[in-house]
Amino acid sequence: MPAGTCATGLSICGHNCLLTGEWMSASKIVCHVGPAKDDKGEIIVSTKSGGHGTSTVSFKLLKAEKIGILDQSAVWVDEMNYYDMRTDRNKGISPLSLRPSNPLGIDVDKGKVPLKDLEAMFPGVSGDFTSENFSATWYLIENHSVTSFDQLRMAASNLKKQATRKNEGSLAYVKGGLSTFFEAQDALAAIHQRLESDGTEKVEGSMTQRLENVLNRASDTADTLFQEVLGRKDKADSTRNALNVLQRFKFLFNLPLNIERNTHKGDYDVVINDYEKAKSLFGNTEVPVFKKVYAEVETRIGALRSLLLDKLLETPSTLHDQKRYIRYLSDLHAPGDPAWQCIYAQHKWILGLMQNCKEEFINDQRVGLGAIALDLEGDPRPSALSRIRDTASLKRGCSLRTPRPSTWRYETPQQVQFVEKLSDVVIGQLPNFWKLWISYVNGSLFSETGEKSGQVEKSKKNARQRQNDFKKMIEEVTHRLVKLVRGALLPSTLTELELRLYGGWESKTELTGPWLTQVIHTVRIIFEALVALEIPNDLLQVIQDLLLELRHHCLLVTLHHTAGDVKRLAEKEDWVVDNEGITSLPAQFEQCMVQMLQSLKEPMETKPGEVNILQLDQAQDQASELCVDIMRVFVNCLEQLSNKTDGDIDTSHISVDLASPDPFSGLQEDFCATLEQRLLIILSNCQYLEKHTFLNMAEHFEKHGFTGTDKITQVSVHAVKELDESLFDAYIERKSDPIVGSLEPGIYAGYFDWRDCSTPTGVRNYLKEALVNIITVHAEVFTVSKELVPRVLTRIVDGVAEEMSRLMQCVSSFSMNGAIQARLEINALRDVVASYLSSESHANFKQALEALPQLHSGADQKFLEELLNRFKSSMQLQLTCFQPSNVQPVKR
Repeated sequence: MPAGTCATGLSICGHNCLLTGEWMSASKIVCHVGPAKDDKGEIIVSTKSGGHGTSTVSFKLLKAEKIGILDQSAVWVDEMNYYDMRTDRNKGISPLSLRPSNPLGIDVDKGKVPLKDLEAMFPGVSGDFTSENFSATWYLIENHSVTSFDQLRMAASNLKKQATRKNEGSLAYVKGGLSTFFEAQDALAAIHQRLESDGTEKVEGSMTQRLENVLNRASDTADTLFQEVLGRKDKADSTRNALNVLQRFKFLFNLPLNIERNTHKGDYDVVINDYEKAKSLFGNTEVPVFKKVYAEVETRIGALRSLLLDKLLETPSTLHDQKRYIRYLSDLHAPGDPAWQCIYAQHKWILGLMQNCKEEFINDQRVGLGAIALDLEGDPRPSALSRIRDTASLKRGCSLRTPRPSTWRYETPQQVQFVEKLSDVVIGQLPNFWKLWISYVNGSLFSETGEKSGQVEKSKKNARQRQNDFKKMIEEVTHRLVKLVRGALLPSTLTELELRLYGGWESKTELTGPWLTQVIHTVRIIFEALVALEIPNDLLQVIQDLLLELRHHCLLVTLHHTAGDVKRLAEKEDWVVDNEGITSLPAQFEQCMVQMLQSLKEPMETKPGEVNILQLDQAQDQASELCVDIMRVFVNCLEQLSNKTDGDIDTSHISVDLASPDPFSGLQEDFCATLEQRLLIILSNCQYLEKHTFLNMAEHFEKHGFTGTDKITQVSVHAVKELDESLFDAYIERKSDPIVGSLEPGIYAGYFDWRDCSTPTGVRNYLKEALVNIITVHAEVFTVSKELVPRVLTRIVDGVAEEMSRLMQCVSSFSMNGAIQARLEINALRDVVASYLSSESHANFKQALEALPQLHSGADQKFLEELLNRFKSSMQLQLTCFQPSNVQPVKR
C-alpha cells in the first residue's frame, strides 16, 4: 500500500521521503532516504488520522558502504548504482574500471623509461595487470623503477595479506549464506525428482520441453511487444547521435544562418572571423555533410563579397566607409583589386559631379536659382568650402567675407554660383580621393598599425604599377575643373570642341569686377586646399595658370567697367559748388577710382606661388592705356557738360555762404546756373583736377603697384589743360566781346568828334558802362572761384586795352579838348584795372596814349588830374572790387 494513501508526510533527518516510502503496516514503513550527508535528526510521520508523530530519539544518517562488482555479497545488490547517471547514457561501468589503482599498496613512482624501450625489452607482453599477458617485471620497471627494496618487500607482504583476506572473506560469505545454499540444493533436487517422475521419453510433454516452449513464446511475445519500442530506441539513438554531432559542430551548421543574420545587421567583422575559423577547420574536410554545409558557407560569402563591393563602389560614401569595405573584401580574399576599383569609381563619380554641376546651371533658366540635384545640396552640414573658410577665418581671427544674406542665391550671377558649387564638389571629394590613394600606396588600407604583411606588400606593388594611371586621374580632374571655369568665365581661351563640352554660358551676362574677384577668391581656396594635401605642384600648375588669366581678366574688366562708371558721372553733376569753387564731381571721380583700386587689391595681391600681374609687360601696357582712357573719359564728361544747353541740363541752385562778409561771395538761393556759370564751374573743376585730383590719383596708383603713373598723369594733365583752354576761350568770348564791342559805339554816341568837342567834364558813360560790365564779370567769377578772377579779368582787360588802342590810333586828329578827354578816359580805365594789367595790355595802353597829342600846359595836366580824381571819388564803391587789398580769402 503506498504511503500516500495513509501517510501525508514522511521526513527522515530532514529528507522528504514521502515519494519513495511504502506503507507495510501500522508499525513499518520502507523507504529510500537518499544521499547521505551525515545528517542528524528525527523521524517525522504525518497521517490523516493521527496527525504528526515524531520519534523520541535522534538518528544519524550513515553513508552505506558501496559494494563493488567483484566483491562477494550475501544479499542482492542493486546494480543501478553502477550506471553512469551523469551522462544518462545507460552504460554500465566496466569491471576493469573498478580494479584497484595500486595493487601493491605503496607509492607509485613513475620512472623515465620510455614506452618504446619497454616494448622493445618485453615483446608480446604488457604492463597492465588485468591483461592475460601481464608482465610483473614491466609493471615494476614502469611504476616502481626507483622504489627501494624494503618498500618492495612491504608490497609483497601487502599482496599476501590481500590474498588471505580474500580467501577468508569467501569462506565467511559461504558460512553466512549456508542456508541459502541448502534451499537452492533442495529446490534443484525437487526439480530433478519431478523430471525423473515424468520420464525422459515424453519429449513433447516433458517439463523442459514445455518450459522451452514457454520461454520461446515469451521471447516471441517480448519481441512483438518491444520491437516497436526497440525500433524507436534505435531511431532515438540515431537522432541522439545526430543531435550530438549537431551540438558538437553547431558552429558550422549554424554558420550560413549566422552569416545572413550578421550581414543584415552590418556586423561584417563577426562574419569574417567566423568564416576564417570555418575555413581553417573545414576548408579541406572530406566529410560529405561538412562539405555540403561548407559549400553553402562559401555561397553566402560570395554573396557578401558582391554586397560589399557594391557598397564600396556606391557613391557618395565617406573615406572611413571606403577603407572599411576594402579591408573587409581583403579579409574575404575577394578577387581582383577592390581598392583600385574604388579609386577608379570615385574618379568617374567626381568627374560626373563636376559635369552635372555645369549642365544643371545651364539648363536652369530661372534667375538666381541653379539648384543642383546633388547629394551635397541636401546635406544639412555646411559645405566643404564653408568649412575651409571658417577654419581659415579662425586661424586669422577674422572672416574671409561677410555672411551671405538670405537673398544671395537670387542676386548672385549663375556663373559665380556655378564656381561656388564646383568648388564644393572639388574640395568635398578630391581630398578624400587623394587620401584614399595615399592609404593605398602606404598599405594602411589593410594594416592601420603599419605592420608588414603579404597584403600590404601586394598593395604597395600594385600602387607603384598604377602610379602613372592615378596621376592621369588627378590631371583629368584638375583639367576638367579649369575647363569648366574657363567655359563659364573665359570662353575665348577654349577651342570650338571644348566650348561644346564646357561652354553654353553665352546667354548669361558678363561678370563685373567684384564678382570676378569672388570667383578668384573661390579658385584660390580650391588651390590652397589641394596644396594642403601635398599634391605635386606640376599637377596643380593648370590651376595657377587659370588664376593668372582670371586676375588679368578681372583687371581689364574692372578698368572697362570703371570707364563706364566714370562716363555716367556726368549724370550726377548737381552744379553745387563749395567754398573752393568746385562741385562734388572731382571728388566723385577720385572716389570711383579709389574704389576701383580697392576692388583690385585682392585680385592683384600676389599669393605664394603666383606671379605679380602688374609686372607682366602686356598687363602693364593694357592697364596703363585703360587708365589713360578713364582719365580721358572723365575729361570728355566735363566737355560734354560744357556743351549742353540750358534746356539739356536740370540746373540746380548754387550753394553760397550767406554769412560771408564778402559782398560778392554769393548770390540769392533762387539763382539758377547759367551757361556762363557752368563754364566757370567746369573751369574751376579743371584747375582742381590738375592741381590735386590727378596728383592724388598718381599716389593711389603707385600705392597699389601700378606702373606708368607718370605717363598717366602727364596725359591726364594735358587733356584737362586742353579742355581748360577751350572752355576759357569760350567764356572770354562770351564775356569780352560784348564789352569790347560796346566801346566804339559808346565813344561816338551823339555824333561825338575828337576834333570838335566841348570842354571835358568827366569820364563819359560808355566807359562807366564798360567798367560796370567788367565788375559784373568779376562778381560772376568771384561767386564761383576767386582763383579764376585774375585770369578772367586779365584777358578781358587785354581785349579792352587792345580795342582802345585801335580806336585811338584810328583817329586822324584831336582837338585840345578831345586830347584831354581821350587821355582822361584811357588813364581812368588803366588806373582802375591796374591790378589786372598784363604786359600786352600795358603795351596797348601805352600805344593808345602815344597816339594822343601831348599836354604841354601845366594847367591842362592839372585839370586832367582833377577830373581823374573826381571820377575815382565818385565811383569809389564800384571800383573797390578792382583793388587787390579787397580780395579776401575764401572760407574753407
